Amino acid sequence: MGMKDLVEEIAKSLVDIPEEVVVREVAGEQVTVLELRVAPSDLGKVIGKQGRTARAIRTLLGASGMKLNRRFTLEILE
Repeated sequence: MGMKDLVEEIAKSLVDIPEEVVVREVAGEQVTVLELRVAPSDLGKVIGKQGRTARAIRTLLGASGMKLNRRFTLEILE
């Protein structure tokens, strides 16, 4: 399972409209950016109170990236 799939599965389990979840992977030289789009009504669920849910997803990406010797960042797009 790739990081893109991981973020997609996490996001789909959090939102009310899972078919609107789209994750795009933009690979750079040192950092891979994962762009997450959800339905506007689900944006708050993915971000969480004071950004806690988004921070938790980013922590998982950081820990997984260490094992793969790659840096991952998550951008939540509106």
